[in-house]
Amino acid sequence: MKTLFSLLLLFFPSGEALTDVPFGFHPAPWISPDLHDPAYLLARDFVSQLTLTEKVNLTTGTGWEADRCIGATGSVPRLNFTGLCLMDGPLGVRYTDLNSAFPAGINAAATFSRGLMRKRGEALGEEFNGKGIDVMLGPASGPLGRSPKGGRNWEGFGSDPYLAGVGMAETIKGVQDRGVVACAKHFILNEQEHYRGSMDVRIDDRTIHEVYLWPFADAVRAGVGSVMCSYNKVNGTYACENEWIQNYLLKGELGFKGFVMSDWGAQHTTLGSALSGLDMAMPGDGGPPPYRAWWGGALTEAVLRGDVPQWRLDDMAMRIMVTYFRIVSNSTSSRPSGGPNFSAWTNQTFGPLYSASNTSWVEVNKHVNVQADHAEIIREIAAKSTVLLKNSRSVLPLSSNVSSIAVIGNDAQSWNPNSCSERACIPRPGTIAMGYGSGTADFPYLVSPASAISARCSSLSIPFYNTTPNWDLPTAIARASKASVAIVFVAATAGENFVSIDGNVGDRNNLTLWDNGDALIRAVASVNPNTIVVLHTPGPVLLEYAATHPNVSAILWAGFPGQESGNGIADVLFGDVEPQGRSPFTWAAKEEDYGPVDIVYKAEDPKNPSQTFPEGTLIDYRWFAQHNLTPVWEFGFGLSYTRFSYSNLQVTKMLIPEPLELKKETGPAPTFGTVSKNLSAHAVPEGFQRITPYVYPWLNSTTGFITSNASISDFPASARNGSSQQILPAGGGEGGNPELYEVLYVVTVEIENVGKRKGVEIVQLYIQHSQTSPVVVLRGFDEVPLNPGEKKLVALPLTRRDLSNWNTDSQNWEITSDAKTVFVGASSRDIRLNASLPL
Repeated sequence: MKTLFSLLLLFFPSGEALTDVPFGFHPAPWISPDLHDPAYLLARDFVSQLTLTEKVNLTTGTGWEADRCIGATGSVPRLNFTGLCLMDGPLGVRYTDLNSAFPAGINAAATFSRGLMRKRGEALGEEFNGKGIDVMLGPASGPLGRSPKGGRNWEGFGSDPYLAGVGMAETIKGVQDRGVVACAKHFILNEQEHYRGSMDVRIDDRTIHEVYLWPFADAVRAGVGSVMCSYNKVNGTYACENEWIQNYLLKGELGFKGFVMSDWGAQHTTLGSALSGLDMAMPGDGGPPPYRAWWGGALTEAVLRGDVPQWRLDDMAMRIMVTYFRIVSNSTSSRPSGGPNFSAWTNQTFGPLYSASNTSWVEVNKHVNVQADHAEIIREIAAKSTVLLKNSRSVLPLSSNVSSIAVIGNDAQSWNPNSCSERACIPRPGTIAMGYGSGTADFPYLVSPASAISARCSSLSIPFYNTTPNWDLPTAIARASKASVAIVFVAATAGENFVSIDGNVGDRNNLTLWDNGDALIRAVASVNPNTIVVLHTPGPVLLEYAATHPNVSAILWAGFPGQESGNGIADVLFGDVEPQGRSPFTWAAKEEDYGPVDIVYKAEDPKNPSQTFPEGTLIDYRWFAQHNLTPVWEFGFGLSYTRFSYSNLQVTKMLIPEPLELKKETGPAPTFGTVSKNLSAHAVPEGFQRITPYVYPWLNSTTGFITSNASISDFPASARNGSSQQILPAGGGEGGNPELYEVLYVVTVEIENVGKRKGVEIVQLYIQHSQTSPVVVLRGFDEVPLNPGEKKLVALPLTRRDLSNWNTDSQNWEITSDAKTVFVGASSRDIRLNASLPL
């Protein structure tokens, strides 16, 4: 039995007083019976018919490259259930053809548009559904973006928890409305790629609640069907067997009703993962002999031994099947018959049905075109996510009066981006429109900026020049000096740690531009007074020199805009689309200004790397505000081609409803069907031919158990306790206590377009929770389209959750007695109006 001291060490960093972190939370919460939910009733009837091995088959992946999808669960043939197909990724279907390459999550966030986020999710869902996929591995809010150099920040929705939560919720609703289960990932604190498989993140209770857990709460409230646990450790324990984050936070406090799946290979134990809340092991293989899996036959033995109670396995199966019946089989969207119509492992029409064993050659790719009209929403987001950072002398939008335009830089050029596996090569001969790694998709085509601008110039009879080499500065200078406007395209990229590009192992090594980009900007600006800089980057770069350079007239951040990249930027440059992008992160003058959030590139103990988050809740713009640091461009910043005025700020206090009557405890854990103790009942069926290295749920021996149960003593008896359990104070509903989402105040403000062009203002609402602190936090936003001279009244609700802080003693959210102020403006620093909240 673990001693109290060892349990404390499990969750408390050595030498740190994190006494507010709960520890030892068992058992894993089960979903309560809901007899009014048709999906629950269907799942109950289905799971009640299953044998032990069939239930295990639902929870265990069949192995890497064992089936046609990135991940696949086992099937139940006698009940006509073919298993689930799981596929990356957040911006398009990975490893298939005739699909779209959408703008990255960071671009969706930059639109500050709930409507565009939802439409992007719907289009993604349609494409995954059209390929016969059950689960889309996305959206992502882990990493959130603690470090600006984080390799996978671009997959998510920016460094602010509120904005990220909106991005998660709208994407999830869109995807699942189209009959595909969304998977919120990576849960949680997977904030860097270096050491991601072993990094031990030491964090306090308040920080995880107010920052990193926040967007996942929005995901759960939106009804997300699955959550992927991450590779890293949290306070000493791997995420996928961490009872605090899975049992206590996710299933207990947030009331998550779906299933938790492991990231690929992030499972490290049989019992630890099962008893601490994991529901699905992916890809299934990778465990020790004799089963080569942590689950599969090993889990079957664990249930038969009583180490894992039947109710825990039944809850795994129920969570999977309730989600399936609620989202996939209940969908009104047309779905291809026969399961997936592609193979992730070959682009050829015919290939092995079981790639890892190279057997059963069949037609594996039907080459189904799922793009529909999605290029329209992709182009719209590409344009509306573009952030106009500088526009001196109103050089933009460009007009037919421009005498000539030169496009300069490799990043503007056409190329075949699919020639690079996982989009992972440098130097690239052409434009960058997404990062690299598993969060990518093959392009059906890629519109380059040079081709789009050339076409626009041709239609306007503007002479157009193009030059490519970033390192041939004399040629760039010569071309720039002869044009009235020079547009320099520069880039940086980032991605996943299984690829190293020029020494950047996923995470960026610095915040400079790649491929000589900084020198190229300086060279062009030295000779052309109308230099325009366009940036394709996963996040901020150091650009103070360009921001202050008199010849750099305009700077635009285009992010990773997907297949319509060139058209999107041309739409903004020539004024067809008004800029509405706002920066979803802060741009610092120097790296040190971000605070103590740098990547751990070289751990003192490489075998046991760890990091603390000494900045606490103060990441990105919060850190800058707390320490009175001036950024180059702040979070939420973005210029327009017109001007807006703010007036008449009003705060209306809403009637506070009576407290909800919430259940105080659960019922006992239900079980479904019975488990035969006869080992021969769980053996391989007679005559069945195994496919190597497919993972199966059957026992390898019918004479006795062949796996060890030595670790069962590491878990308290409560881990197998299926009796009624107390509901946590902050729990009671999906996303937490439903009272958290009651609207307590409505803030209204009048916005007027006082310029000469139609435009879109992004109104932003910030809260100061205490007047003793300068920190403001985003708690609302809205996109407001306005014609010249038009005025609109904008209403921004504030919920109990928005006004609350986490109380580590009561383990609940509370509104403190400190005076609170609301700020309304155009960015986190451009505050136009403020008011005190009436107590």
